[in-house]
Amino acid sequence: MQFFTFLEMSEVVRVHEASLEILEEVGLLVRNQKARRRFAEHGAIVDEPNERVRLPAAVVEKYRAMIPPTITLRGRDPRYDVTFPRKLPVIATASSAPDIVDPVTGLTRRATSHDIARIGHVVNELDGFDVFSISVLADDAPENQFNLSRFYPALKNCLKPVRTSVLNTDEARQILKLGELIAGSPEAFWERPFINFGYCSIVTPLTMDFDSTENLMFFAENGVTAYGTVAPMGGINTPLSMPGMLALINAEWLAAACLAQMSRPGTEQIYNFLPVFADLRDGAYAPGGIEVGIMNALVCQMARFYNVPSGGYLGLTNAKISDAQAGFEKGMSPMIGALSGVDFIVMGGLLDALMSFDFGQVVIDNEIAQMVKRVRSGFDFSEDALAIEDIKRIGPAGMFADSAMTLRDMLSATFMPEMADRQLRETWAEAGSHSIHDRALDKAMSILTSPNRAALDTQTDARIRAAFPGIVAGEATLPEGWTPRIATGGLRRERRMTSRRRALTHA
Repeated sequence: MQFFTFLEMSEVVRVHEASLEILEEVGLLVRNQKARRRFAEHGAIVDEPNERVRLPAAVVEKYRAMIPPTITLRGRDPRYDVTFPRKLPVIATASSAPDIVDPVTGLTRRATSHDIARIGHVVNELDGFDVFSISVLADDAPENQFNLSRFYPALKNCLKPVRTSVLNTDEARQILKLGELIAGSPEAFWERPFINFGYCSIVTPLTMDFDSTENLMFFAENGVTAYGTVAPMGGINTPLSMPGMLALINAEWLAAACLAQMSRPGTEQIYNFLPVFADLRDGAYAPGGIEVGIMNALVCQMARFYNVPSGGYLGLTNAKISDAQAGFEKGMSPMIGALSGVDFIVMGGLLDALMSFDFGQVVIDNEIAQMVKRVRSGFDFSEDALAIEDIKRIGPAGMFADSAMTLRDMLSATFMPEMADRQLRETWAEAGSHSIHDRALDKAMSILTSPNRAALDTQTDARIRAAFPGIVAGEATLPEGWTPRIATGGLRRERRMTSRRRALTHA
């Protein structure tokens, strides 16, 4: 498949050369002494008093060549494991919003572990998402259990790969112990480690902090699935120009990736970025900018040059509610990414520049994710698909609606949305003139009022609760008032269509 590109190969090479020049002549400020020692042991030039590390080009070339061409994110159920690159992009929810839009009041409030449990249950049933990147923080977390209070309700209610970051290695060990308890034993867990981490060891420009860099080395040393993300802000901590920003963040990614290989050769990585641009009229953080999609297309080209998986935070928005702005900002950059060959898209559920999660929005984003995958899936080009015999048989002024080919392909040739409304205006009005957000909230509620097939068994849950006294409940139960807003007949029809589509997909 040919992908959309902005750069000529000579320009890709020039970006690589510029990044090597930055790393060799400017270097990085590395706050972690263990990391500075490790860099020095592997050929870097370290100015210890000033905490500065410079990487000769030969060192970068040696260690970046060790990065594997694929990565696997594992779920509690191995049927949901994803290895990429693959034909279709792997799509995840976006993560770590402090707030949630309450489905009953419509007002934002601080998110809790109960919300994570509910989101996990919903995401488990949304086919567009392959990975549950834990969407919100947990304001109710007990002391010393901050990210345990996020991973536990997520893993308890979702079979798909679950990932987020942790503050330090103590938290990482706590989460890994949780994985061992779920698996039944340390041996069972480490045979198939199904917990996935992220980290941001780079503080742009060209700085590696202490804890996230410690996490990077810990994950690599112990064979834990984890990948880094660089999150620059064009015009603030990088040049505003696309080439300048790309050269800088490419240098940062190379440095972090090399440290991972120095820690353990063959450590899987994703060339993953959250590149945003400042709106310099007021300095606003603008993850919904179209330039995010453009920059991701450039990142995809660099990733292919290095033969590593590419990823990006796309489909984010500055919109405060699920409106037209949310729709076009969430649709455009993922589509650019898909056409540019991105392997991993982090996109679902968040509004207001990653500050709040919305249940209706995550269902809408699931439909966007399915459309993005539909574009990348392409179509069959064959003599049968050309349908020449049908065209000859039916001829001028004919009708193809009842042809055998149309009947055979009617549910697979085109994407059939559940949330987008295609009815006549009169039919829509008679049904209550509901918005797509109303319908999406109803779908989320219908999932939450259905049996939770991902829930942990009681014995496993008891082991966890005994090991971690005071741990949050982690149950995906509905509080009072969380009920569908629309008559249930339409929802039943949607569930039947979903079941039929799944049957056809897996036939």
